[in-house]
Amino acid sequence: MSKSARTVLVAALVAATLPATAAVAAATPLLPLQRTAVQPAPLPTDQCLAKLSRHCYSPAQLLAAYDVNPLHAKGITGKGRTIVIVDSFGSPTIQHDLEVFDKQFGLPDTQVEVLKWGEVPPFDPTNDDQTGWAGESTLDVESAHAIAPGAKIVLVETGVSETEGPVGVPEMMSAINHLVNAGDGDVVSMSWATGERHFPGYEVGDYTSLTSLRYAFQNAARHGVTLTASSGDGGGAQAGSGGLWPSSDPLVTAIGGTHLDLDNTGKRLAADSAWKGSGGYVSQVFDRPAYQNAVKSVVGAKRGTPDISMDADPDGGLWIYSSYDSQPGWWLGGGTSQSSPLFAGVVALADQAVGHRLGQIDNDIYRLYARHAAGLVDVTTGQTGTNGYPAVPGYDHATGVGTLDVAKFVSELH
Repeated sequence: MSKSARTVLVAALVAATLPATAAVAAATPLLPLQRTAVQPAPLPTDQCLAKLSRHCYSPAQLLAAYDVNPLHAKGITGKGRTIVIVDSFGSPTIQHDLEVFDKQFGLPDTQVEVLKWGEVPPFDPTNDDQTGWAGESTLDVESAHAIAPGAKIVLVETGVSETEGPVGVPEMMSAINHLVNAGDGDVVSMSWATGERHFPGYEVGDYTSLTSLRYAFQNAARHGVTLTASSGDGGGAQAGSGGLWPSSDPLVTAIGGTHLDLDNTGKRLAADSAWKGSGGYVSQVFDRPAYQNAVKSVVGAKRGTPDISMDADPDGGLWIYSSYDSQPGWWLGGGTSQSSPLFAGVVALADQAVGHRLGQIDNDIYRLYARHAAGLVDVTTGQTGTNGYPAVPGYDHATGVGTLDVAKFVSELH
């Protein structure tokens, strides 16, 4: 077994270089990195560039860049909607840390409802696995809240670490299924992934060890709950290598990653480009869903990822606050672990705006893509890993259909 399939947790001075050759067969492309150089306070972008040699962003900058402010001005903040975050172990300081985050950036506080599912061990700040998941949980919660500050957040903490293959996944699926049945969750964000080929039976074409875990997703689909997942941080792999699950599941919206070049106010200095780590894959397990028929020339007969992308480059991460260990302070997020909860926040806004759950939102994304809708912004520059893909006009395995103008996207869903 490889290490836990958490996404990249990138701090201010961690190099943003990821192995371009991270193939699904070798190990998980979601590489947990230790956060370092924690800052006592978030810096503006120009100071980050001067001091840390990288971009860094506040919630206000992302809200401006993605054109979210017109919705917030109308009271569309995710109010009345619930975002579910699913992680192993969670963070013992999540409520306090979110409140510090909110105070710093002028966001309204919200109470995080924590659901401990299974035998969750007491938090041990010397346990690298637990602290890694604590950082993941913090990144997920604060990223989703930045986009949809009015939404309720439920953090599911499971007691078995999710690793390559089915280990840890049964607890996660059971928890999701419980919340779906309880009616507590409009959108579920999963910032983790495991290679399809790491499930027993894959090599002989027996996928039941994976497909038997889909019951929670099928139940979510029946109840109109949207599912989002990180597409991976390994830059993708050519067809035949298999996909990353759950993002490869046709019932899940796969969220890839882009690089944003913003000034201190959130104004773009250049068009968004594909982040080199953005995961794009072709599933070996799942056939092409009907909503991807319009892009069959790219994905072929199987499910392709990602579907859509948002900010994921560690060179342009969101400032995150945490205090679960001996290094309290501010650090930079990154990876598709960041882009999945950002998009989950967009779904919460859209659900509120249209007055109902949108369910399998890929149906809407590809419908709007076929119409060349203004809410979808094509990404045509950048390249993922050397085994990955270039961003080109139209759908590609680097960024999917592209990225978002959120205000226009939401208006087009009506």
